[in-house]
Amino acid sequence: MKLSQVLGGVGIAIGAVAARDLTQKKHALMRNFPVLAHARYWLETIGPELRQYIVTSNDEERPFSRDQRSWIYASSKQENNYSGFGTDNDIEHLPGYAIIKHRTFADSLPHDHAESTGLPSAKILGGPRGRAKAFRPESVVNVSGMSFGSMSGNAIQALNRGAKLAGCMHNTGEGGLSSHHRQGGDIVLQIGTAYFGCRNEDGTFSIDRLKEVVESAPVRAVEIKLSQGAKPGLGGLLPAAKVTREISEIRGIPMGQDCASPSRHTAFTDTDSLLDFVELIATETGVPVGIKSAVGEMGFWYDLARHMSRRDRGVDFVTIDGGEGGTGASPRIFADSIALPFRMGFSRVYGTFAAAGLSDDVTFIGSGKLGLPDNAVVAFALGADMVSVAREAMLAIGCIQSQKCHTDRCPTGVATQDPWLAHGLDPTEKGQRCAQYVRTFRKELVKVSEAVGVAHPGLITPDDVDILQGDYEAVSLRAAYGYEDGWGALGPDLARQISELMAPGGSRPERDSIEQGEGEKPLGHDAESVT
Repeated sequence: MKLSQVLGGVGIAIGAVAARDLTQKKHALMRNFPVLAHARYWLETIGPELRQYIVTSNDEERPFSRDQRSWIYASSKQENNYSGFGTDNDIEHLPGYAIIKHRTFADSLPHDHAESTGLPSAKILGGPRGRAKAFRPESVVNVSGMSFGSMSGNAIQALNRGAKLAGCMHNTGEGGLSSHHRQGGDIVLQIGTAYFGCRNEDGTFSIDRLKEVVESAPVRAVEIKLSQGAKPGLGGLLPAAKVTREISEIRGIPMGQDCASPSRHTAFTDTDSLLDFVELIATETGVPVGIKSAVGEMGFWYDLARHMSRRDRGVDFVTIDGGEGGTGASPRIFADSIALPFRMGFSRVYGTFAAAGLSDDVTFIGSGKLGLPDNAVVAFALGADMVSVAREAMLAIGCIQSQKCHTDRCPTGVATQDPWLAHGLDPTEKGQRCAQYVRTFRKELVKVSEAVGVAHPGLITPDDVDILQGDYEAVSLRAAYGYEDGWGALGPDLARQISELMAPGGSRPERDSIEQGEGEKPLGHDAESVT
């Protein structure tokens, strides 16, 4: 083919596009600037990718910076996750920056840097309420709720395989317990407002269906979702076109019909009936039962603490989701401006329980961008006993933060139901990466705990963290969030138990560094590559 013919064909194509642009009435930009306007729309479409790899600095992009993503990618692939030449965070001038205070001497340290003991929770989940199947979680880091339906089947399989390998728990999200969740990992079964998987035909809650689901899998706990950080107080709609036969069977919903998730529960209408609902599930299943919520008005939490102070009914755990959480697609106003950020919301709820003398009776779980060591340490200092990770786990199994979760066009097959896109995610390989990320994360928490001079992150207190307030002043985390003496710290019995578990017989001199064998070389060149 001659060059003139090629150029002629290109000219005809451009002319056709120009004619279409000039005659259409939907886009003013195209009518005014035919052909050229398409470049603007194309650049807008790939904007997130341009900002990730070209425009922004290492510590600038949101929700996760390049530095944060690189740490997760390198950790999940067991590559070196060090960085060189010092911090590029503006710590000298950045108000609100958290500084963890190391100690020269230590009271108690894990003898082998927790390599053999792991990193279990300091509290027995369900123990204070005497649940039949109370247990001590093996890991303080667990996989947060992400539903099959919003996530691909391969992604769910990878997360559950990773949970099994890492010895942690995997929350189902509110979409029900699917076959993809049954890869051997321990399960936290989440119940949302639509009661997917445990509902009657009319959409009301069914305790019999719940019992069948709990007995069919390694379900260790049940979590009642009141709201979540990405879309607090907002229901959802699954269009009929997306209700596949598999989703229909898992969720217990009819095919060919839109499925609406209401914004509120129907099985209970106030705090009193919520606690009755909790006790019903705990009695019938034997497993610990808790709630998950973002934090808005505080009246509910005051009422919950008041009812639980009678000690005849109560939740076994409380999961607080920060407004910065984001696995659920939502209207921009909900993502940006509804629900308090984690630190503020968690501290208010924890303080309510602490003031009522209930802090040792409840396991507190934090979520909302806590899959990074610095954020997690602040959460533990505020009183969290465990953290749940969602987007960070997604990054570990292949997410590149393309921010297309709501379009069903996730390029790495994580947040999509498109079979062609999902097939690119290998559950076995990505399961290994999920597990390695969790293991590395726990190891980092042990490193920080040892720097602070304690045997477990649950022993880090609000006095061990300072919040910078500009160039010349810093206040303790305790002062910043109005904590009273003793708040954020484990009670004496719990502190003694976890110290003995992590460092039997008390502190001993260290023989080897936890850094032994890791080396100090730059991050691997493919730290940003997740394919």
